[in-house]
Amino acid sequence: MGTGIQSKTLYRLDKSGRVSLCLHSGQSDAWRSDARFTAMIAGTQGGKTSFGPWWLYREIQRHGSGDYLAVTANYKLYKLSFLPALRAVLEYVLGCGRYWSSANVIEIADPETGFWAKRADDPMWARVILLSSVARGGLESATALAALIDEGGQDEFTLDAWQAILRRLSLSQGRALITTTPYNAGWLKRDFYDRWLLGDPDYRVIQFASDVNPVFPVEEMVRSARTMSAHQYRMFYRGEFATPPGLIYDCFDETYNLVPPHAPPAHAPHFLGVDFGGANTAKCYAYEDSATGVITVYRCDLTGGMSTAEHCADALRVLSGHNLVGAWGGSTSETQQRLDWIQSGLPVQPPGVADVEAGIERVYAMIKTRMLKIAHDQRGLLDEIGSYKRRLDANGQPTDEIADKRTYHRLDALRYLIVGHSQHSVQYGQSLWG
Repeated sequence: MGTGIQSKTLYRLDKSGRVSLCLHSGQSDAWRSDARFTAMIAGTQGGKTSFGPWWLYREIQRHGSGDYLAVTANYKLYKLSFLPALRAVLEYVLGCGRYWSSANVIEIADPETGFWAKRADDPMWARVILLSSVARGGLESATALAALIDEGGQDEFTLDAWQAILRRLSLSQGRALITTTPYNAGWLKRDFYDRWLLGDPDYRVIQFASDVNPVFPVEEMVRSARTMSAHQYRMFYRGEFATPPGLIYDCFDETYNLVPPHAPPAHAPHFLGVDFGGANTAKCYAYEDSATGVITVYRCDLTGGMSTAEHCADALRVLSGHNLVGAWGGSTSETQQRLDWIQSGLPVQPPGVADVEAGIERVYAMIKTRMLKIAHDQRGLLDEIGSYKRRLDANGQPTDEIADKRTYHRLDALRYLIVGHSQHSVQYGQSLWG
Protein backbone atom coordinates (compact mmCIF):
# COMPACT_ATOMS: atom_id res chain seq x y z
CA MET A 1 0.00 0.00 0.00
CA GLY A 2 1.39 3.37 -0.95
CA THR A 3 1.18 6.70 0.85
CA GLY A 4 0.36 10.10 -0.49
CA ILE A 5 -1.44 13.33 0.32
CA GLN A 6 -4.47 13.09 2.61
CA SER A 7 -7.76 13.19 0.77
CA LYS A 8 -11.34 13.25 2.02
CA THR A 9 -10.99 9.50 2.49
CA LEU A 10 -7.94 7.72 3.79
CA TYR A 11 -7.62 5.39 0.81
CA ARG A 12 -7.87 5.28 -2.97
CA LEU A 13 -8.92 2.43 -5.27
CA ASP A 14 -7.41 2.15 -8.73
CA LYS A 15 -9.17 0.55 -11.69
CA SER A 16 -7.84 -2.88 -10.79
CA GLY A 17 -9.21 -2.62 -7.25
CA ARG A 18 -5.80 -2.10 -5.64
CA VAL A 19 -5.95 -0.03 -2.45
CA SER A 20 -3.52 2.81 -1.78
CA LEU A 21 -3.46 4.66 1.53
CA CYS A 22 -3.40 8.45 1.56
CA LEU A 23 -1.68 9.15 4.87
CA HIS A 24 -0.71 12.51 6.31
CA SER A 25 2.63 12.89 8.12
CA GLY A 26 1.34 11.88 11.57
CA GLN A 27 -0.33 8.76 10.25
CA SER A 28 2.75 7.90 8.18
CA ASP A 29 4.95 8.08 11.27
CA ALA A 30 2.61 5.68 13.10
CA TRP A 31 2.50 3.37 10.06
CA ARG A 32 6.30 3.17 9.98
CA SER A 33 6.72 2.65 13.73
CA ASP A 34 8.33 -0.69 14.48
CA ALA A 35 7.93 -0.36 18.27
CA ARG A 36 5.92 -3.05 19.97
CA PHE A 37 3.65 -0.43 21.55
CA THR A 38 2.79 2.73 19.62
CA ALA A 39 0.56 5.57 20.75
CA MET A 40 -0.86 8.08 18.29
CA ILE A 41 -1.69 10.99 20.59
CA ALA A 42 -3.26 13.74 18.55
CA GLY A 43 -5.77 16.55 18.43
CA THR A 44 -9.44 16.00 17.73
CA GLN A 45 -10.32 15.01 14.16
CA GLY A 46 -6.65 14.41 13.44
CA GLY A 47 -7.34 11.12 11.67
CA LYS A 48 -6.82 8.67 14.53
CA THR A 49 -9.90 6.43 14.55
CA SER A 50 -9.97 6.14 10.75
CA PHE A 51 -6.31 5.07 10.69
CA GLY A 52 -6.57 2.29 13.29
CA PRO A 53 -8.44 -0.34 11.22
CA TRP A 54 -5.78 -0.18 8.47
CA TRP A 55 -3.03 -0.76 11.02
CA LEU A 56 -4.97 -3.71 12.44
CA TYR A 57 -5.51 -5.21 8.99
CA ARG A 58 -1.77 -5.08 8.38
CA GLU A 59 -1.20 -6.96 11.66
CA ILE A 60 -3.69 -9.61 10.50
CA GLN A 61 -1.80 -9.93 7.22
CA ARG A 62 1.46 -10.35 9.11
CA HIS A 63 0.35 -12.85 11.75
CA GLY A 64 -2.47 -14.74 10.09
CA SER A 65 -5.03 -16.97 11.75
CA GLY A 66 -5.99 -16.18 15.35
CA ASP A 67 -7.66 -13.59 17.54
CA TYR A 68 -7.15 -9.83 17.55
CA LEU A 69 -8.47 -7.23 19.98
CA ALA A 70 -10.23 -3.98 19.11
CA VAL A 71 -10.93 -2.08 22.33
CA THR A 72 -12.39 1.35 22.97
CA ALA A 73 -13.01 3.36 26.12
CA ASN A 74 -16.77 2.89 26.45
CA TYR A 75 -19.83 1.42 24.76
CA LYS A 76 -21.02 4.75 23.35
CA LEU A 77 -17.77 5.30 21.46
CA TYR A 78 -17.83 1.67 20.36
CA LYS A 79 -21.26 2.03 18.73
CA LEU A 80 -20.94 5.56 17.33
CA SER A 81 -17.45 5.60 15.83
CA PHE A 82 -15.17 2.63 16.48
CA LEU A 83 -17.37 -0.18 15.15
CA PRO A 84 -18.43 1.78 12.02
CA ALA A 85 -14.77 2.60 11.28
CA LEU A 86 -13.73 -1.05 11.59
CA ARG A 87 -16.62 -2.30 9.46
CA ALA A 88 -16.01 0.36 6.82
CA VAL A 89 -12.48 -0.94 6.24
CA LEU A 90 -12.76 -4.67 6.87
CA GLU A 91 -16.21 -5.29 5.40
CA TYR A 92 -16.98 -2.63 2.83
CA VAL A 93 -13.56 -1.66 1.40
CA LEU A 94 -11.46 -4.81 1.75
CA GLY A 95 -14.32 -7.33 1.76
CA CYS A 96 -12.47 -9.64 4.13
CA GLY A 97 -14.61 -9.16 7.22
CA ARG A 98 -18.11 -10.02 8.39
CA TYR A 99 -19.67 -8.60 11.57
CA TRP A 100 -21.38 -11.03 13.93
CA SER A 101 -23.41 -8.79 16.26
CA SER A 102 -24.44 -11.65 18.53
CA ALA A 103 -20.81 -12.41 19.36
CA ASN A 104 -19.36 -8.88 19.04
CA VAL A 105 -16.70 -10.08 16.62
CA ILE A 106 -15.70 -9.31 13.06
CA GLU A 107 -14.81 -12.55 11.32
CA ILE A 108 -11.89 -12.44 8.89
CA ALA A 109 -12.21 -14.89 6.01
CA ASP A 110 -9.39 -17.30 5.14
CA PRO A 111 -7.53 -15.38 2.41
CA GLU A 112 -6.62 -18.61 0.55
CA THR A 113 -9.95 -20.42 0.57
CA GLY A 114 -12.44 -17.60 1.20
CA PHE A 115 -13.98 -19.77 3.94
CA TRP A 116 -16.64 -18.19 6.18
CA ALA A 117 -18.12 -19.66 9.35
CA LYS A 118 -21.79 -20.66 9.23
CA ARG A 119 -22.57 -19.63 12.80
CA ALA A 120 -21.10 -17.11 15.25
CA ASP A 121 -19.75 -19.86 17.50
CA ASP A 122 -18.13 -21.87 14.67
CA PRO A 123 -14.33 -21.87 14.30
CA MET A 124 -13.11 -18.88 12.29
CA TRP A 125 -9.83 -18.31 10.45
CA ALA A 126 -9.39 -15.05 12.37
CA ARG A 127 -11.53 -12.89 14.63
CA VAL A 128 -11.43 -9.25 15.67
CA ILE A 129 -12.91 -9.33 19.17
CA LEU A 130 -14.73 -6.07 19.89
CA LEU A 131 -14.69 -4.81 23.46
CA SER A 132 -15.05 -1.74 25.63
CA SER A 133 -12.46 -1.20 28.36
CA VAL A 134 -15.09 -1.73 31.06
CA ALA A 135 -15.75 -5.28 29.78
CA ARG A 136 -13.04 -6.69 32.01
CA GLY A 137 -14.20 -10.28 31.62
CA GLY A 138 -13.59 -10.11 27.87
CA LEU A 139 -10.20 -8.49 28.31
CA GLU A 140 -9.13 -11.15 30.77
CA SER A 141 -10.35 -14.14 28.78
CA ALA A 142 -8.96 -13.40 25.32
CA THR A 143 -5.55 -14.33 23.92
CA ALA A 144 -4.54 -12.07 21.07
CA LEU A 145 -1.95 -11.55 18.35
CA ALA A 146 -2.36 -7.74 18.27
CA ALA A 147 -4.55 -5.05 19.81
CA LEU A 148 -6.02 -1.81 18.50
CA ILE A 149 -7.10 0.60 21.25
CA ASP A 150 -9.27 3.61 20.41
CA GLU A 151 -9.44 6.59 22.81
CA GLY A 152 -7.19 4.88 25.34
CA GLY A 153 -6.56 8.21 27.04
CA GLN A 154 -10.15 8.66 28.22
CA ASP A 155 -10.93 8.48 31.94
CA GLU A 156 -12.83 5.20 31.59
CA PHE A 157 -9.80 3.50 30.07
CA THR A 158 -7.82 2.63 33.19
CA LEU A 159 -4.37 1.28 33.88
CA ASP A 160 -6.04 -1.99 34.90
CA ALA A 161 -7.57 -2.30 31.41
CA TRP A 162 -4.21 -1.59 29.74
CA GLN A 163 -2.46 -4.16 31.90
CA ALA A 164 -5.17 -6.72 31.08
CA ILE A 165 -4.52 -6.14 27.36
CA LEU A 166 -0.77 -6.57 27.88
CA ARG A 167 -1.43 -9.93 29.53
CA ARG A 168 -3.53 -11.01 26.54
CA LEU A 169 -0.65 -10.10 24.20
CA SER A 170 2.10 -11.65 26.29
CA LEU A 171 2.08 -15.16 24.80
CA SER A 172 2.39 -13.92 21.22
CA GLN A 173 4.42 -10.83 22.18
CA GLY A 174 1.85 -9.02 20.08
CA ARG A 175 1.88 -5.35 19.16
CA ALA A 176 -0.58 -2.66 20.24
CA LEU A 177 -1.61 0.67 18.77
CA ILE A 178 -3.34 3.31 20.91
CA THR A 179 -5.10 6.17 19.14
CA THR A 180 -6.36 8.95 21.40
CA THR A 181 -6.59 12.56 22.38
CA PRO A 182 -5.09 13.24 25.83
CA TYR A 183 -7.76 13.69 28.48
CA ASN A 184 -5.88 13.43 31.78
CA ALA A 185 -2.45 12.91 33.33
CA GLY A 186 -3.06 9.29 34.29
CA TRP A 187 -1.51 6.01 33.12
CA LEU A 188 -1.09 7.01 29.47
CA LYS A 189 1.17 9.87 30.59
CA ARG A 190 3.07 8.04 33.34
CA ASP A 191 3.05 4.46 32.08
CA PHE A 192 3.46 5.06 28.36
CA TYR A 193 4.53 8.58 27.39
CA ASP A 194 7.14 8.85 30.17
CA ARG A 195 8.56 5.43 29.29
CA TRP A 196 9.02 6.63 25.71
CA LEU A 197 10.71 9.84 26.90
CA LEU A 198 13.12 7.76 28.97
CA GLY A 199 14.11 5.80 25.87
CA ASP A 200 12.30 2.48 26.38
CA PRO A 201 12.61 0.85 22.92
CA ASP A 202 9.29 -0.97 23.27
CA TYR A 203 7.38 2.33 23.31
CA ARG A 204 6.86 4.96 20.61
CA VAL A 205 4.69 8.07 20.77
CA ILE A 206 3.51 9.92 17.67
CA GLN A 207 2.11 13.34 18.60
CA PHE A 208 0.51 15.87 16.27
CA ALA A 209 -2.07 18.64 16.22
CA SER A 210 -5.47 18.51 14.56
CA ASP A 211 -4.33 20.60 11.61
CA VAL A 212 -1.63 18.11 10.64
CA ASN A 213 -4.63 16.49 8.98
CA PRO A 214 -4.75 18.65 5.83
CA VAL A 215 -8.54 18.46 5.62
CA PHE A 216 -8.92 20.00 9.10
CA PRO A 217 -9.94 23.68 8.72
CA VAL A 218 -7.23 26.16 9.68
CA GLU A 219 -9.97 28.57 10.73
CA GLU A 220 -11.13 26.06 13.34
CA MET A 221 -7.65 25.89 14.87
CA VAL A 222 -7.55 29.68 15.06
CA ARG A 223 -11.03 29.90 16.58
CA SER A 224 -10.23 27.21 19.17
CA ALA A 225 -6.97 28.91 20.20
CA ARG A 226 -8.84 32.21 20.61
CA THR A 227 -11.85 30.96 22.56
CA MET A 228 -10.69 27.97 24.63
CA SER A 229 -8.63 27.87 27.80
CA ALA A 230 -4.95 27.24 27.16
CA HIS A 231 -4.90 23.76 28.70
CA GLN A 232 -8.02 22.63 26.83
CA TYR A 233 -6.61 23.87 23.55
CA ARG A 234 -3.29 22.11 24.18
CA MET A 235 -4.99 18.81 24.97
CA PHE A 236 -7.86 18.71 22.51
CA TYR A 237 -6.34 20.47 19.48
CA ARG A 238 -2.56 20.27 19.94
CA GLY A 239 -2.55 16.68 21.24
CA GLU A 240 -0.33 17.65 24.17
CA PHE A 241 -0.56 16.66 27.82
CA ALA A 242 -1.66 19.48 30.12
CA THR A 243 -3.36 19.80 33.48
CA PRO A 244 -6.99 18.96 32.66
CA PRO A 245 -9.73 21.29 33.91
CA GLY A 246 -11.21 20.15 37.19
CA LEU A 247 -8.28 17.90 38.15
CA ILE A 248 -8.67 17.53 41.91
CA TYR A 249 -5.09 16.86 42.92
CA ASP A 250 -3.60 19.38 40.51
CA CYS A 251 -0.82 20.13 43.01
CA PHE A 252 0.75 16.69 42.64
CA ASP A 253 4.35 17.19 41.56
CA GLU A 254 6.36 14.18 40.41
CA THR A 255 9.57 15.93 41.44
CA TYR A 256 8.57 16.13 45.10
CA ASN A 257 5.74 13.65 45.65
CA LEU A 258 7.31 10.56 44.07
CA VAL A 259 10.00 8.38 45.62
CA PRO A 260 11.75 5.23 44.40
CA PRO A 261 10.25 1.89 45.49
CA HIS A 262 11.86 0.66 48.69
CA ALA A 263 11.35 -1.69 51.61
CA PRO A 264 9.50 0.25 54.32
CA PRO A 265 11.27 0.46 57.68
CA ALA A 266 9.62 -2.06 60.00
CA HIS A 267 10.14 0.04 63.12
CA ALA A 268 8.36 3.12 61.72
CA PRO A 269 4.66 3.74 62.47
CA HIS A 270 2.63 2.01 59.75
CA PHE A 271 -0.92 2.82 58.67
CA LEU A 272 -3.60 1.08 56.64
CA GLY A 273 -6.52 2.57 54.72
CA VAL A 274 -9.27 0.30 53.40
CA ASP A 275 -12.05 0.95 50.91
CA PHE A 276 -14.54 -1.90 51.25
CA GLY A 277 -16.16 -3.55 48.26
CA GLY A 278 -17.30 -6.94 47.07
CA ALA A 279 -15.73 -6.71 43.62
CA ASN A 280 -13.15 -4.01 44.39
CA THR A 281 -11.45 -3.74 47.77
CA ALA A 282 -8.58 -1.28 48.00
CA LYS A 283 -5.89 -1.49 50.66
CA CYS A 284 -3.44 1.39 51.02
CA TYR A 285 -0.28 0.93 53.11
CA ALA A 286 1.91 3.77 54.38
CA TYR A 287 4.46 4.60 57.05
CA GLU A 288 5.49 7.84 58.72
CA ASP A 289 8.94 9.26 59.23
CA SER A 290 8.72 10.19 62.92
CA ALA A 291 11.42 12.84 62.52
CA THR A 292 9.78 14.75 59.64
CA GLY A 293 6.13 13.64 59.75
CA VAL A 294 6.26 12.72 56.05
CA ILE A 295 3.90 9.88 55.16
CA THR A 296 5.03 7.53 52.38
CA VAL A 297 2.65 5.20 50.57
CA TYR A 298 4.66 2.12 49.67
CA ARG A 299 1.86 -0.16 48.48
CA CYS A 300 -1.75 0.16 47.30
CA ASP A 301 -3.68 -2.92 46.18
CA LEU A 302 -7.04 -3.30 44.43
CA THR A 303 -8.41 -6.84 44.56
CA GLY A 304 -11.72 -8.65 44.28
CA GLY A 305 -13.18 -12.12 44.48
CA MET A 306 -12.04 -12.57 48.07
CA SER A 307 -13.85 -12.91 51.39
CA THR A 308 -13.26 -10.49 54.26
CA ALA A 309 -11.17 -13.12 56.01
CA GLU A 310 -9.02 -13.49 52.88
CA HIS A 311 -8.59 -9.72 52.55
CA CYS A 312 -7.55 -9.52 56.19
CA ALA A 313 -5.11 -12.40 55.79
CA ASP A 314 -3.61 -10.66 52.77
CA ALA A 315 -3.19 -7.38 54.68
CA LEU A 316 -1.69 -9.16 57.68
CA ARG A 317 0.81 -10.84 55.39
CA VAL A 318 1.90 -7.46 53.97
CA LEU A 319 2.11 -5.95 57.47
CA SER A 320 3.87 -8.90 59.05
CA GLY A 321 6.80 -7.69 61.15
CA HIS A 322 5.78 -4.05 60.82
CA ASN A 323 4.60 -1.65 63.49
CA LEU A 324 0.94 -1.07 62.56
CA VAL A 325 -0.43 1.71 64.73
CA GLY A 326 -3.60 2.70 62.87
CA ALA A 327 -6.09 1.23 60.39
CA TRP A 328 -9.13 3.10 59.06
CA GLY A 329 -11.70 2.43 56.41
CA GLY A 330 -15.21 2.74 55.06
CA SER A 331 -17.90 5.35 55.19
CA THR A 332 -19.90 6.01 58.35
CA SER A 333 -22.60 3.57 57.21
CA GLU A 334 -20.20 0.64 56.73
CA THR A 335 -20.16 -0.40 60.37
CA GLN A 336 -20.77 -4.07 59.66
CA GLN A 337 -17.83 -4.25 57.27
CA ARG A 338 -15.56 -2.86 59.95
CA LEU A 339 -16.89 -5.35 62.47
CA ASP A 340 -16.18 -8.17 60.00
CA TRP A 341 -12.60 -6.98 59.60
CA ILE A 342 -12.16 -6.72 63.37
CA GLN A 343 -13.47 -10.26 63.80
CA SER A 344 -11.02 -11.41 61.12
CA GLY A 345 -8.08 -9.97 63.04
CA LEU A 346 -7.64 -6.39 61.82
CA PRO A 347 -8.99 -3.55 64.02
CA VAL A 348 -10.20 -1.19 61.27
CA GLN A 349 -11.70 2.00 62.70
CA PRO A 350 -13.96 4.67 61.15
CA PRO A 351 -11.86 7.54 59.79
CA GLY A 352 -13.55 10.15 61.96
CA VAL A 353 -14.53 12.62 59.21
CA ALA A 354 -17.49 11.58 57.10
CA ASP A 355 -17.45 14.46 54.60
CA VAL A 356 -15.68 13.50 51.37
CA GLU A 357 -14.70 17.07 50.50
CA ALA A 358 -13.11 17.57 53.92
CA GLY A 359 -11.11 14.40 53.36
CA ILE A 360 -10.02 15.55 49.89
CA GLU A 361 -8.85 18.84 51.39
CA ARG A 362 -6.63 16.99 53.87
CA VAL A 363 -5.08 14.82 51.19
CA TYR A 364 -4.59 17.90 49.00
CA ALA A 365 -2.83 19.73 51.82
CA MET A 366 -0.52 16.78 52.45
CA ILE A 367 0.40 16.64 48.75
CA LYS A 368 0.90 20.38 48.36
CA THR A 369 3.06 20.71 51.48
CA ARG A 370 5.12 17.70 50.31
CA MET A 371 4.19 15.75 53.41
CA LEU A 372 2.80 12.89 51.32
CA LYS A 373 5.03 10.81 49.06
CA ILE A 374 4.17 7.79 46.92
CA ALA A 375 6.47 5.08 45.59
CA HIS A 376 6.54 5.46 41.82
CA ASP A 377 5.78 1.78 41.21
CA GLN A 378 2.26 2.24 42.64
CA ARG A 379 0.95 2.94 39.17
CA GLY A 380 -2.71 2.20 39.88
CA LEU A 381 -2.85 4.86 42.60
CA LEU A 382 -0.90 7.33 40.46
CA ASP A 383 -3.28 6.71 37.55
CA GLU A 384 -6.21 7.61 39.79
CA ILE A 385 -4.46 10.78 41.00
CA GLY A 386 -3.89 11.83 37.39
CA SER A 387 -7.52 11.31 36.34
CA TYR A 388 -9.50 12.27 39.48
CA LYS A 389 -11.58 15.18 38.21
CA ARG A 390 -14.71 17.19 38.81
CA ARG A 391 -17.44 17.28 36.20
CA LEU A 392 -17.52 20.37 34.03
CA ASP A 393 -20.57 22.51 33.39
CA ALA A 394 -21.78 23.70 29.99
CA ASN A 395 -19.20 26.48 30.05
CA GLY A 396 -16.32 24.11 30.77
CA GLN A 397 -16.04 25.17 34.40
CA PRO A 398 -15.55 22.61 37.23
CA THR A 399 -18.56 21.78 39.36
CA ASP A 400 -18.66 20.29 42.85
CA GLU A 401 -19.51 16.84 41.47
CA ILE A 402 -16.72 14.30 41.16
CA ALA A 403 -16.75 12.47 37.82
CA ASP A 404 -17.16 8.69 38.14
CA LYS A 405 -16.40 8.92 41.85
CA ARG A 406 -17.36 5.30 42.51
CA THR A 407 -14.40 4.04 40.47
CA TYR A 408 -11.61 5.63 42.54
CA HIS A 409 -11.21 2.92 45.16
CA ARG A 410 -7.49 3.40 45.77
CA LEU A 411 -7.94 7.14 46.34
CA ASP A 412 -10.78 6.44 48.77
CA ALA A 413 -8.50 4.12 50.72
CA LEU A 414 -5.78 6.80 50.74
CA ARG A 415 -8.30 9.40 51.93
CA TYR A 416 -9.43 7.17 54.81
CA LEU A 417 -5.81 6.65 55.80
CA ILE A 418 -4.92 10.36 55.76
CA VAL A 419 -8.10 11.45 57.54
CA GLY A 420 -7.82 8.68 60.10
CA HIS A 421 -4.21 9.53 60.81
CA SER A 422 -4.97 13.25 61.19
CA GLN A 423 -7.92 12.63 63.53
CA HIS A 424 -6.29 10.20 65.90
CA SER A 425 -3.59 10.79 68.43
CA VAL A 426 -1.12 7.96 67.94
CA GLN A 427 1.47 6.99 70.47
CA TYR A 428 4.28 5.94 68.17
CA GLY A 429 5.95 2.69 68.99
CA GLN A 430 2.72 1.24 70.41
CA SER A 431 1.51 -1.35 67.95
CA LEU A 432 -2.13 -2.24 67.40
CA TRP A 433 -1.08 -5.77 68.14
CA GLY A 434 -0.50 -4.77 71.78
